[in-house]
Amino acid sequence: MAQLEPLPINLYPRHRPNISQKPSGDQHESTLLRSIKNALRGSSVSAPSAVYSSRVSIGGKDYPEQELTWNDNNVVLSVGGVVRKKWSFEIEGQPVQWACIGWLEENDSFPPKYFAERLDSASRSPSERPTFGPFFHANQKSRIPPAKRDAKVSAVFVFLRSIGKVYFDSGFEHTFALPFIVRKAWPVTPHGLLIQRVLEPAELYEAELAGEDVLPTIFCLSNPFAEPSAVGLTSGIVGNAGSTTLKDEDENSTKPLKPVSPHEVILWTSHSGPNSPHEIIVTIDTEKRRLTIWRYVYIKPKDSPIPLSRKRSQNLAHKKRQSMPSTSRRTSSAFPDILDKLHPASPYMRPSSPQQSLPELAEFPPLSKLPGMAPSLSTTTTMASLASGPNLNANSTHPDTQSQPEQITKMRRNSLTRHDLSITMNRMVLGSRGSGDIDALMPTEHGRMKTCLWMDKLHEMELDQADIETSPAITVSLFDHRKVERLTRSLFSICLPSRQSLTVFQLASNEARRMDITALRQMAAISTSIVCGTRLSIWDLLVVKPGGELSLLTHGICEIALTPTLQYSEPLPHDSMQVEESSYQGAPNDTTHIVSIIDGLSSPYLSTFQMSDGSFACASFHYYPSDDLTTQTLQILALCLPADTCFLLHRHFLQNWASRTFTGLPEAQFDCLANALYTTFGLQSGTISSSTGLAPSFNAWNALYHTTSHKRFCEDPALKHLKLPPTSALPAAPSAARLPTMQKGTDSYNQLVVVLYTLHTLGEELRLLLDRYSALLRLAPVICRIAMYIRPEWADYWRRICPDSMSSLPWPSSVTAAVQNLDDTIPVWPPDISAILYGRISNPEWKVPWFDALELAARFRIQPSYAYGNVDPLESMKILTLVYMNLADPEVKRNLKRAENAVKQMVMNGINEDFIARLPLGIAAPLREAIRTCQMAPPLDWPHEAYKLISRDDVAASTNPSMDLKLTNGYRSAKDYLTSSHPRKTMDQIVSSAKAATSGEVEVSTGVELELDEFTSIRFGQDRRLEEIARLLSSSTISSARALERPDGTEHDQAKDHQMQVCRIAERTLALPYGRAMFTFGSMSFISREAFSIPKFEFSVKLYPINSVVSIDSSKLVPESLHWGEFHNGVAAALRISSSAASIDSSWIAFNKPSELTPEHAGFLFGLGLTGHLKEMLTWHTFGYLTPKHDLTSIGVLLGLSAANVGNGNQHVTKLLAVHTPALLPTPTVDLNVPLHTQAAGMAGVGLLYLGTRNRRMAEVCLAQMSRKDLVQPDISNEYREAYTYSAALAFGMIMLGKGSSIPADIAILERLNILIHGDGEYGTPNASFDINLTSPAASIALGLMYLKTGRQDVADMLSIPDTVLGLNRVQPSFLLLRTLARSLIMWNEITPNNDWIASQVPEAIRKGIENKHKLPPGSTIADAWELAYYNIIAGCCFAIGLKYAGTARQEAYKMIIRYHDLYTRTVYSNSPSFDWRIKRSAARDGLNLITVSLSMVMAGTGEITCLRRLRYAYGMYATTMYHPAFKYGIHVSTHQAIGLLFLGGGRFTLGTSDAAIACMVAAFFPRTHSNSADNKCYLQALRHLWVLAVEPRCLVARDVETKEVVYLPVKITMREGKATGTTQLIAPTLIPDLHKLLSVRVDTPRYWPFYLDTEKVAQHKEALMRTQTLYVKRRTAFLSYTEDPRGSRSLFVRSRSSAGDAASLDYPQLTDTKTHPAGDLWEFITSFSNDPLFLAFADYFCRSDGRTDQERLLHTYCHAVLYDSILQGKPQTMQSHLTLFRYRGMSSKSRYFHLHLQDLRFLADFYGRVYERRFSGRPENNYRTPLIRDSTVWATLHDLDNQLETIRATPEFAQVLGRYSLGRPGFLDEKTASDLSWYLLRNAVPVSTLLIVLKELAAEAHAQCLNVAPPAGTSNSEVLDLSIKEVLHSTGSRMTTALGAGWSIRSLDEIMDAWKLVA
Repeated sequence: MAQLEPLPINLYPRHRPNISQKPSGDQHESTLLRSIKNALRGSSVSAPSAVYSSRVSIGGKDYPEQELTWNDNNVVLSVGGVVRKKWSFEIEGQPVQWACIGWLEENDSFPPKYFAERLDSASRSPSERPTFGPFFHANQKSRIPPAKRDAKVSAVFVFLRSIGKVYFDSGFEHTFALPFIVRKAWPVTPHGLLIQRVLEPAELYEAELAGEDVLPTIFCLSNPFAEPSAVGLTSGIVGNAGSTTLKDEDENSTKPLKPVSPHEVILWTSHSGPNSPHEIIVTIDTEKRRLTIWRYVYIKPKDSPIPLSRKRSQNLAHKKRQSMPSTSRRTSSAFPDILDKLHPASPYMRPSSPQQSLPELAEFPPLSKLPGMAPSLSTTTTMASLASGPNLNANSTHPDTQSQPEQITKMRRNSLTRHDLSITMNRMVLGSRGSGDIDALMPTEHGRMKTCLWMDKLHEMELDQADIETSPAITVSLFDHRKVERLTRSLFSICLPSRQSLTVFQLASNEARRMDITALRQMAAISTSIVCGTRLSIWDLLVVKPGGELSLLTHGICEIALTPTLQYSEPLPHDSMQVEESSYQGAPNDTTHIVSIIDGLSSPYLSTFQMSDGSFACASFHYYPSDDLTTQTLQILALCLPADTCFLLHRHFLQNWASRTFTGLPEAQFDCLANALYTTFGLQSGTISSSTGLAPSFNAWNALYHTTSHKRFCEDPALKHLKLPPTSALPAAPSAARLPTMQKGTDSYNQLVVVLYTLHTLGEELRLLLDRYSALLRLAPVICRIAMYIRPEWADYWRRICPDSMSSLPWPSSVTAAVQNLDDTIPVWPPDISAILYGRISNPEWKVPWFDALELAARFRIQPSYAYGNVDPLESMKILTLVYMNLADPEVKRNLKRAENAVKQMVMNGINEDFIARLPLGIAAPLREAIRTCQMAPPLDWPHEAYKLISRDDVAASTNPSMDLKLTNGYRSAKDYLTSSHPRKTMDQIVSSAKAATSGEVEVSTGVELELDEFTSIRFGQDRRLEEIARLLSSSTISSARALERPDGTEHDQAKDHQMQVCRIAERTLALPYGRAMFTFGSMSFISREAFSIPKFEFSVKLYPINSVVSIDSSKLVPESLHWGEFHNGVAAALRISSSAASIDSSWIAFNKPSELTPEHAGFLFGLGLTGHLKEMLTWHTFGYLTPKHDLTSIGVLLGLSAANVGNGNQHVTKLLAVHTPALLPTPTVDLNVPLHTQAAGMAGVGLLYLGTRNRRMAEVCLAQMSRKDLVQPDISNEYREAYTYSAALAFGMIMLGKGSSIPADIAILERLNILIHGDGEYGTPNASFDINLTSPAASIALGLMYLKTGRQDVADMLSIPDTVLGLNRVQPSFLLLRTLARSLIMWNEITPNNDWIASQVPEAIRKGIENKHKLPPGSTIADAWELAYYNIIAGCCFAIGLKYAGTARQEAYKMIIRYHDLYTRTVYSNSPSFDWRIKRSAARDGLNLITVSLSMVMAGTGEITCLRRLRYAYGMYATTMYHPAFKYGIHVSTHQAIGLLFLGGGRFTLGTSDAAIACMVAAFFPRTHSNSADNKCYLQALRHLWVLAVEPRCLVARDVETKEVVYLPVKITMREGKATGTTQLIAPTLIPDLHKLLSVRVDTPRYWPFYLDTEKVAQHKEALMRTQTLYVKRRTAFLSYTEDPRGSRSLFVRSRSSAGDAASLDYPQLTDTKTHPAGDLWEFITSFSNDPLFLAFADYFCRSDGRTDQERLLHTYCHAVLYDSILQGKPQTMQSHLTLFRYRGMSSKSRYFHLHLQDLRFLADFYGRVYERRFSGRPENNYRTPLIRDSTVWATLHDLDNQLETIRATPEFAQVLGRYSLGRPGFLDEKTASDLSWYLLRNAVPVSTLLIVLKELAAEAHAQCLNVAPPAGTSNSEVLDLSIKEVLHSTGSRMTTALGAGWSIRSLDEIMDAWKLVA
């Protein structure tokens, strides 16, 4: 080491960070003011005028360093020396105590609004039927944002005196109160801060007086919303980073918290970073003169509370106070309670109940007296109150603020006292509260302190007084973290400047997984710092020695001396134009030397020093090479060399590199390393001088020839043609000179053997990556040089691959080796990675030896250095070997399974297409073939990445959709950009659209725009039915009608008729939003941030044939009618917004709020609630809507919030409902001044909120409200009593939905319902408690919902239908409909769409009465009773069928309902003058309304044309209702609902049949007809929109995964109906069955890649289908889509021209006439057949027909063939391979990479020629697949190169060279001869010359021994003998060389035998 000089390091002057601050009046301050300021600041904190800095690396070494600088008023954040942010705190009036950068955990928990967990989910048994359908739960899950539980965000923390501030990178900031004065803070791992508070002397004095312990001073802050918690002291921490626990788990759960001693002052903390993951804290105890090293760990507190009685908790809170003198008592015992309310988000305690009121603040002292609040200078605090002493208190100028307790307090020192602090601690860690009844609502109190940070003592050091006095200058460092063998350890240093001593410790885990600390070394030092010095990923220690010298501790505790040189630079004037500054350098002079390293200004990448003259200097220690090869070589040598040799090598390298001024040139860096290697092992690095060698020439050409530039440029297309000057002819075989010998068996020699093997392995790794070939050419000469000392055969191996690697040496052989007795510890011929990989896949049973370099080190008993840890420099080789092992697994017989295992292995190791593209063709071929094998039918359970790897993006997208493209129309495919089928916008169109945008013109919305053109053009693209529906349902356009004509009428009569007609049409217009809401449901997925426009009603009508527009007389429109119409209009507008729209939040809703509440906005809020968006609305916004008592808004908000929180029983919404529903209040009789219809909405809201929860309390309330006392007698105040009763009944039915049973509670409910249905015998008497006309139908439907699908015949029999005329006359006919419906709901499974079931529902007497009605006399009331009953029962049956088969499009149900629809229609539109007939027609009309809706329920979302015709007819028949005003509105509502249902969501949605869906459909389509648009008396109109909660998105859409376009696609759907399973063929887009019945979806069409979605067995598939309902498919490139080519007549397979010639073009490219070439017209077709931009670009650039030279035209012809072949077979990955093969054909043998490519080509040829058929084709399993590249193409390429070799091997000169080689007589070969010889030896796999010599001797010996010897020992036939010897030679030679395929070629053997004779 003596000869090694110190490494130079340049120091540069650095200025101290300066924060400009305003000039203060410090010089004018009085002593008193200064002392007051210091008292406020706290003792033992930083001086107020000081400037501090700290640096931290956020995000590792790839991210810039952040530096924080601050003084008492300002904080500056800079990144990389650039100021990013600056904060000033002058306004706060408090000094900055400390600032630091730390981390906080992001999204630790979801806000409560995201939890839609239903109340019954926990109580429901697994066998119980779910209330909601599968889509409801999928939708709830999709609303929860993805968790980012591990995401950390950096933040700047600033601590003032009484508050702390957190500033996030995102711009958010938080302010929180501090319960103490902060001394310092440090970031800790994984997130949060470690805080130490100021310990006041007064507090110590108080504790001493009281005889108690001092309260803790060390806290952790993990969340700005939480209180800081005391750090716990543990008996031990077990485990390593990432999996740590406490030794005693009870410490974290049950045992009381033991805090760290308050006298410990933190010196230093570590946080996990590149230097070490170990979490260490160093503290110092000045009293005991002790330094302690701790380990800390972050563990989330366990939530296992121990209940405390009230008494005990109070005792805990007051225990310590009893020993205090009575004068110290304060009124602060209640403060924790008020502070809990000030901090509601504290995680240690739940916030108080909203009803809890704050105590009167007048009772409390000012804020500055609160525990933890610092005294502040405010209007109520005077100078006198701040100074201590009773005399000053007497002079107080504010006596009104001085209460008695405060006066007592003033006599003591007015700062944060122990008493205050103890209360604060109680509040922080015990969660103590004030007493009172409120505590009954609170969770159980925790009886112990909670913390998340624990400390475990590792080591103690005794200090002396001098150490204590200089404690701020003690430096601590954690460095050199790496894994050495199995031990992961870090080094840890403590430098005590007073002793001038540095102690280095080792930190490592022991067997018990506890941390051990061991002292390694002591040395003299005064300051230390970590630096990124000699190794990029591992940090070293920079040491300043007592004399100011610098040194670096690296490789553990090895020392490198450094020589600092100070660089002085003179600043240039600002106007100077000079580029370089004038500077001079010099070593620091005698007077100036380094004193210390400034920790706050230093980082691993830039260290700052304090010089002896007070100035600052900085330096960067960049001693690690930038060249990848140099780094990789150092890393791999560290894994095989002992520590001292490794350090010596590294030190020599640094010395060499320093001599070349640390150049950044890769070649120079590696040269330095190579020379260091030669020096370390004493190898000769010069060339061998030979008298017979080529005479050196020193002319300029030769000088250029021997530079690296020449080698670099010889690959250049132009410069490679430069000719070298002629050289003398090759001399006769020279006698090779020897290298100096080396002693065998020494440690140095053994290490060199390992180095050779290791570097050879690295070379093999570089051979596997095309982009590392240039590095391999630099490494090969070093391997050859070392091999000449160990095994010259290895040098021969590398000279074959890189012929110019030993141009200065003779060809390697045993003659020129440095050691005669060659080493036998390593094989003669080196392991060849390509041969080993080939051998593995060709013959799996062949166990190929592959020595690991690490194993070799162990064989020589070398303990490696591990200087770089256990980093693996051979990563590529390792992962490739693992994949090949899967491909060659002898245990797996099936080719497909082997391929699947290999692909899984690739994904596991991160191999993707980019990595495969870096591999040589041959090595990549088996991987590509394995991928191709899996492409056809990939397994169902693969991860997303695996599908991407095998280019099945369709399967990846369908099973793991990352984004929902179902609703978007805002993208264009790549193909659209390249070859757009749409005409581009003209300049005029662009200008006009820009003008419209700038002028603020907004396109008027009619409300019927679907914005789904892409979907609807495929779903309903054959006709214009959607446009027709949009026209029918548009309420904002002028409608047209034929005018009523009365020839005898006057003009006045005509105007009157027209006005009446317009009024009738206005009624229809007001009903349109019902249908429009359904039609446009969910069609908008993206919402702009502008105000949402709601289309206005247009009541004007254009009358034909007079062609005039008639406006309505405004007086004819009742305001209430208009209001309800606008309400529904608002609902329809809101329902256009998809439930998946993400941009709707509370602020957007508030932004859309009008200045005055309107019915439109009320409906809009209800619509947002139905789609779940109202869940986002904040509480205070809700009050803003409910406080004005606007009825419609109240209804909309209450129902909307209930619908948004359906089934989850949200307490907040319950409270809102309670204040609008007297029934929910403790005194129901209280007058709330809430209208009855608003109360009805509240009742319905309760039902929705508790849907399916079986909440007995709420059910009881709803049941009681059905027979509400004040609704018995109708009067003006309860006109909505019927609507209220129905709401209560539906609410009860929803709460108990399908939960009816035989338990006593349900039996009691059953009895009460029975009385409400059938009466209690007192009806009609004055004391009747309810009106049976109200309760009977309501209770019927409530009973039906309660026992839904239970099949309880006994309950159904309670709803019997009277079968006598007398019984029928006692019951309203409409009740029969509801009883039939309720019976059907209970006996759900018996509903069948056939005549038998309907007949069974009609009592026999009624059926016979209908059959015999013609026998009764005309006008008989008996016949009327039968008919009215029959009409209602049939309508109820049709509704029940509609409910059961909703959304199924079931043929039988459809036919049954449409038959009765036509029957009722004929009845309704027949005419008769009698009044009885009108009554019957009215009943039939009501029935027809229900049947119409039932028909559309079954066909929901199908858009079926036959139904549409009937509904259009009904829509246009408004004329028949012209003179029947009593029924007009209800008819319109039913018709429009039916039209909307038929095209639900534009055909993308349908209805579900879950319990919740049935209840909501019953509510939405309830059989009560509204007489006009303001009628809410019989039923609440708002409930008509509850169908939204029954909607399911069951439209299966197929999309092309490449273009994202919706496509037609035949799919096979397998479903289960009962126990039977069937398959049906549908064409997507199509509605699919209920997901409970769906088993699988299969894509099986020749145009698309096959795909199978198994929804029954693979949960992931079912979830994906529920989330997006989209199948992504991948089109085969030879076909067009069904839209472009419906009949399949345009595929590439049926093109007119033959494609037979393409294969020949690939094998033997030759010029043909492009016009007649089979692929000649391909370029025109390419844009149609492929969406792949790769194909399009390839066609554009390589398949042109405008080549100018023959070579260009040949390339174009070849590329035509390649492209045609790739498209036809769908293999775009082969295009690059074919181009590479084409390049190989014309490859020059002079290229430096020629031999590497030749080896690759041989591998490829042998793989496809000898292995593919047997192991990859699938032929043994009768599943043959053609290869990606034909073997004929590869062999033809190889044949072309062999033809070039033929001319070389035919020359006599070459025969001479070959002969000399075969006899082991090497010589100096010129470049061309060496290249030709390498080519020959490689191509023919010739054994090394050493073996050839042995073989020659064996052959001669065998010939001599066996010729003319009697058999069997010999033969006399010399020809037979020669042939036998030749076979033995061939077999032996091949076996002793790891070669590909056939091994040593027979022809080559003949040539070598001839050469033996020739040379001999």
